[in-house]
Amino acid sequence: MRFLDANVFVYAYYKPKRSLNEKESMMKEQAKKIISDVSEGRENVTLTVVHVSEAVNILKHGMPQGKLTSIIRGLFMLDNVGIIDVTRDAYFAATELGEDLQLEPNDALAIDIMRQRGITEIYSFDEHFNQVNGITRLPSM
Repeated sequence: MRFLDANVFVYAYYKPKRSLNEKESMMKEQAKKIISDVSEGRENVTLTVVHVSEAVNILKHGMPQGKLTSIIRGLFMLDNVGIIDVTRDAYFAATELGEDLQLEPNDALAIDIMRQRGITEIYSFDEHFNQVNGITRLPSM
C-alpha cells in the first residue's frame, strides 16, 4: 500500500499550454504509468478526500467537467483505492504537524494518515517528502 498524492493526477492529466521541459515530460510519463497501474488494479493506494479535492481543483481548469467527473467516479469505484474521510480534528492536527515538519497542511495530512496506517511510501513529485523521516517518495528522481 502506498499513499497517492494529488500532484500525480495533475501531472498525468493536465495538458499545459506550453511545451514541457525534459524533466516535466519524464514526470508526466511516470504519473501516467502510476495512474494506469492503479486503474488496472496493479497498485494499491490510499488517499484522502482532501487530496481528491485538491486534484479536482487544479484539473477543472484544463479538463472538461464530464471527463473529470468520470475520472473521479472511476477512482471511487476501484477496490484497490482507499479514499479516507477527513474530520475537522484530523485536519487541525495536520496543520500542527505541518508546522513541525515545515509542510503545508495537505502534505502534512498525507504524512499523518500514512503514519496512522503504517504506510511508508508515497507517490508524489513533491521533493519535500524526501526530508520526512520514515517516508520514501516514489518515483525517486
